[in-house]
Amino acid sequence: MRVLILCEYDSHGIRLGSRSAIAFANTVAEQTRGSVECLLLGHSLVTVAQDAAAYAPVLVADHPALANPVADRYAKVIADVVTQRGFDLVVAAATTFAKDILPRASGLLGGAMASEVIGHEFRDGRLCFRRPLFAGSVVATVAVLGNPQIVTVRPSAYAPASARAERSVITNVAIAEASLPKKTEFEALQSKLSDRPDVTEARIVVSGGRAIKNSEDFERLVGGLADKLHAATGSSRALVDAGITPNAFQVGQTGKVVAPELYIALGISGAVQHLAGMKNSKTIVAINSDPDAPIFEVADYGLVGDVYELVPQWIAKLNEAM
Repeated sequence: MRVLILCEYDSHGIRLGSRSAIAFANTVAEQTRGSVECLLLGHSLVTVAQDAAAYAPVLVADHPALANPVADRYAKVIADVVTQRGFDLVVAAATTFAKDILPRASGLLGGAMASEVIGHEFRDGRLCFRRPLFAGSVVATVAVLGNPQIVTVRPSAYAPASARAERSVITNVAIAEASLPKKTEFEALQSKLSDRPDVTEARIVVSGGRAIKNSEDFERLVGGLADKLHAATGSSRALVDAGITPNAFQVGQTGKVVAPELYIALGISGAVQHLAGMKNSKTIVAINSDPDAPIFEVADYGLVGDVYELVPQWIAKLNEAM
């Protein structure tokens, strides 16, 4: 199979989730005696293209009209590249970026798509994907009918690919600006800069739940502990709905799916929707005032108590140890 990976990047290069997608693509290509190529979309991509070339050959769609990730434009370019170059499988990490773009590309290409893939296998020569349903309570094995096949892969399901010493070839993709959709325009990006790692890529995640009363307390307790542990901050949907934390922090079925080495749940009850986003963490630590909270059923270590009392004590102990 010829596999194309839609890569995400930041100022440091290819993001960790895309490296997991590359690992998945490499495995499929090896099993089918196929090939793998990365696709970069955007503008001024020379540096990131060099980084991507450490993982696979790179196709670069570099144009001012693609400087901002407008989904309908990106989807059109992806569909054109897949059609013109004959790719059989399109892969991306299951992130908000890909969830916005790839379904549109799938629609242009015929609609054959599976999302949130956590595993794969071949049955009678057909590639099948494992994906969770019903908040992770069921794992279905599905086959995608049609060609090309398009999938998003949960980064936590595949170890990130390692960079190679030898760089692969970089090929520029011609962009016909007149053919790009223009019904959607990029207006602005509102974001808050943070020195903390992204919640989907961090080794440690500290999350707060309904027990946190306001934004100041979230920053003092959840953020304070996260800073001591060099961790990312997350939250339950309850805090997002209450306006205490931004959408980018939400962990769960309708938020981000994480599987860090350590997940610390502060005042999170453990609703099934939240568990769907973090229950695959290697070690789970929970603090909750309710001894019957569902979070304790999945926690490796649990402490019954008030986060407003226990977390400051934890931070103080960490200060003493530093």
